[in-house]
Amino acid sequence: MQKVIPSLAATFFATGVFAQEAPPEASDSVLKGRPYSPYADRAFPTRPLFGDTHVHTALSADAGGGGTTLLPRDSYRLARGEQVISNTGQPVKLSRPLDFYMVTDHSDGMGAITDILSGAPNIMADEQGRQFHEAFAKGGQAARMAAQELTKQFAQGTISSELNYQPGNPAYKRVWDDIIAAAEEFNDPGVFTTFIAFEWTSLVSGNNLHRNVIFRDGPERAGQIVPYTTTPPMGSSNPRDLWAWLENYETVTGGDVTAIPHNGNLSSGMMFPLVDDFADGAPLDPAYAEARQKWERLYEWTQFKGDGEAHPMLSPEDEFANFETWDYGNLDATVRKTPEMLPGEYARSGLLRGLELGAVLGSNPYKFGADGATDTHTGLTTAQENNFFGKFTAYEPNGERAAHVGRTYPNGDVAYDSSIYSAAGLTAVWATENTRGAIFDAMERRETYATTGSRLSVRFFGGDYEADAMNRRDLAQVGYYGGVPMGGDLAAPADGEAPDFLVYSLRDPSGANLDRVQIIKGWIDAESGEAMEKVYDVAWGGDRSPDENGKLPPVGNTVDLSVPSWTNTIGAPELGAVWTDPDFDPAEPAFYYARVIEIPTPRWTAYDAVKFDVQMADDVVMTTQDRAYTSPIWYTPTN
Repeated sequence: MQKVIPSLAATFFATGVFAQEAPPEASDSVLKGRPYSPYADRAFPTRPLFGDTHVHTALSADAGGGGTTLLPRDSYRLARGEQVISNTGQPVKLSRPLDFYMVTDHSDGMGAITDILSGAPNIMADEQGRQFHEAFAKGGQAARMAAQELTKQFAQGTISSELNYQPGNPAYKRVWDDIIAAAEEFNDPGVFTTFIAFEWTSLVSGNNLHRNVIFRDGPERAGQIVPYTTTPPMGSSNPRDLWAWLENYETVTGGDVTAIPHNGNLSSGMMFPLVDDFADGAPLDPAYAEARQKWERLYEWTQFKGDGEAHPMLSPEDEFANFETWDYGNLDATVRKTPEMLPGEYARSGLLRGLELGAVLGSNPYKFGADGATDTHTGLTTAQENNFFGKFTAYEPNGERAAHVGRTYPNGDVAYDSSIYSAAGLTAVWATENTRGAIFDAMERRETYATTGSRLSVRFFGGDYEADAMNRRDLAQVGYYGGVPMGGDLAAPADGEAPDFLVYSLRDPSGANLDRVQIIKGWIDAESGEAMEKVYDVAWGGDRSPDENGKLPPVGNTVDLSVPSWTNTIGAPELGAVWTDPDFDPAEPAFYYARVIEIPTPRWTAYDAVKFDVQMADDVVMTTQDRAYTSPIWYTPTN
């Protein structure tokens, strides 16, 4: 069902009512009982806000230890549109300011790296601390190796207690207080919103179970506590203990907080488990499902360390599943990847497991929306391909960075070269205003989507829509009144009728045209009980038709690697459709999300090749197709 909309953008983002209001019987009655002016009493979000929910500065050991000198205030200056000088002395500026920002320095060891670098007395009195100080003081390769070793020892739990600052250490509270103060200084409601946040860095023998903890609150509440860590007795690496800490925070302070997991692709299958890995593999219980759904409303689908939507081995029929794939092993390369790990690592398979567990536990533990972020460790959010400053200081622009060995296995084999780092991503929220409260509330109701760096706009609704709804000039109003937005739950269908989905996307104003819009469905087959998935092309640009196998031909490629550049002579600037699920069964639980694919454009490696006049290895990817993933819409049978 293809639909290319000629000029809908101006009206698409500017009409309607709040998503939670009860819809009328049908979308053609949206004006009944409302003022003549379609903009009067408007309460629902009218434009997406873009931001980064995952940023590290020199305060994180693996950032400061790697040469990062930029601090939270520097990160905020760049994000709100100022030019700053990078850690390697290069000027850097964003093409456009971001709307919101979270600095999420690691809670474990907070403040320790500055003491290691300066040679504080307590550090020099510790043998491991003295060795790290001396290695960092040498600079160059010695410092880079020390930073990698520091991360590894923390991951394996072998780091000295003197280097692992925890609550109770005076430096720890001092650093946290300054993080809060910096967020307050740069918070400018309506223009640029900052959040108080930290990263809880749970590592189980190098397996990534990290969560970013985001506060809705200001210093009057967040200042009452210090961050939760993973080191006993004050902390824990068990997510259940983190959720208990979040619950206690809200109870004690009256505040509001959430957690966002990331990089399941480095978790050795532990991110979306079917059993409790912290209780000797015991079955998960309803308490786990209810707590995880309550506290983890979003999941990070894409970032510098690879894209986490899908994996080609899990989705062999999906030609777009093999995108920026990181599957070498766990975070520190001490465990090599096996096929059995993959279903517990990716967003789509996690959503499918959520449906399976929900049927058993009565609550879906993996009912999460879409978040995108950078996980930068340079203090610089640079998610555009032509402005990519890398994950670590060593990967800031230089002629050798693409060929640098990023990680090795214990036997010395190369796990990956740094050319596989991805310039991604951003979170877009449909918030009613640019404030902490409105953005946080949008995240809580999962009205968000993730992009791999582009600022394209996407709307996605599920409900009851007429086939010609795309011709309406008040499309957003039609979407909200006829159903629920991304992140919502479908009502039980009347007489078992299949739900309709309204999806629309507008390209990034300074970016690439759109190749296609797809809807991905996951469900539990009523007869076999097996988890199933299918990708539907619902709108596309150009004069193309699906082949005999139902596959849409590629959009083409206009990339000129010698410049590098591309032209928007293929694809379409906006795409949309009303799509009805042809395979709907009211007895089968399901989720649906939209994926928007842009036409091919040059990857950061292509810009490096021209800028530094280097010949990239044959296996280095030189083009990309940026994309967006919306939060799902769920359907649950009433019985």
